[in-house]
Amino acid sequence: MKYISQKLTLCRLVVCSERHTFITLYTEINGQTVAGIPDISAVTTLDGQQIDYYDSEIKKLIPKQDWMKEFASEDRFKEYTEFRERVQQTNKINIRFIMEQFNQSHGVHVYQRMYGCDWDDETGESRGFDQHGYDGQDFIFLDLKELRYITPVLQGIITAQKWNKNREQLELLKQYYEYECVEWLKYFLTLRKAGLEKRAPVVSLLQRSSSSPVECHATGFYPSAVTITWLRKREDHDEDVDLGQLLPNEDGTFQKTSILNIHPDEWKKHQYVCVVEHEGKTIQKILRENEIKSNNSKLLIVRYIVKIIFVFLRTYKSILQKNISVCEFPYSCIFVFRSNVYK
Repeated sequence: MKYISQKLTLCRLVVCSERHTFITLYTEINGQTVAGIPDISAVTTLDGQQIDYYDSEIKKLIPKQDWMKEFASEDRFKEYTEFRERVQQTNKINIRFIMEQFNQSHGVHVYQRMYGCDWDDETGESRGFDQHGYDGQDFIFLDLKELRYITPVLQGIITAQKWNKNREQLELLKQYYEYECVEWLKYFLTLRKAGLEKRAPVVSLLQRSSSSPVECHATGFYPSAVTITWLRKREDHDEDVDLGQLLPNEDGTFQKTSILNIHPDEWKKHQYVCVVEHEGKTIQKILRENEIKSNNSKLLIVRYIVKIIFVFLRTYKSILQKNISVCEFPYSCIFVFRSNVYK
């Protein structure tokens, strides 16, 4: 716990690096789908937070963050919508071709493409990725170091051979992922920063039941740097404390918790205070029964839903880092190359 506190203090004194991601995921479903689920959908995320959405039923590209609305008013946003429509037609061709390769003529099948890039804001290191999946398994992905497509399945060999012969297309992809994608990522980071500015955290004390540990929960703050500590009788208390991970909120802000693992009898005898520091401001919450929100609170329910989503995103990111494919990809690619057709 002391190590964590020292690391957080250091991050306040120096700029700690952060790796940002910019990803678009296309999903195409062939066959009868459940009511309300579109055949084709596309989602773009920035650092794991959804910033736009498109599907084959609404046929509109919808901004999902307030700070994206200004960008949505520009002419290029209309171009992105048209691009999604063109990709929709391409994906219909692709999934049918893949079904033929697997000797499938009917049934419900899912094709996905994920492409994009990540960037370290301190080192400047970046990495691109372009991956395709079919029915939850890897189908083909682009190795940018070797600049060639690789497939782990026999059914993908024809496609890999065809795409690898198109050297001009491969060079355009390399240019996009190494330069243009990163510039778009930085652009949207700038939009997000300008839109959110500084937001102070809302601090609450949460408890699932009368015998559960108490959580000090800070949410709705931006930027993400924050420290949460506990005081016991006005002295730092590091024992029996678990610091939670930084979690993203849907609106681009963040949340974090610190759990005090002591029996209620203990904190009722001694004065415990949760101290939250953010952007030079300090918020204190004295641990009292009337300050605690129980598991009936909507805030606590939302807290755990977001945590579940974050665990999914973290697992998804680890898969991405291991070059196990799924699929995604970002904006300006529409100016660089067309979506490949398998057949």
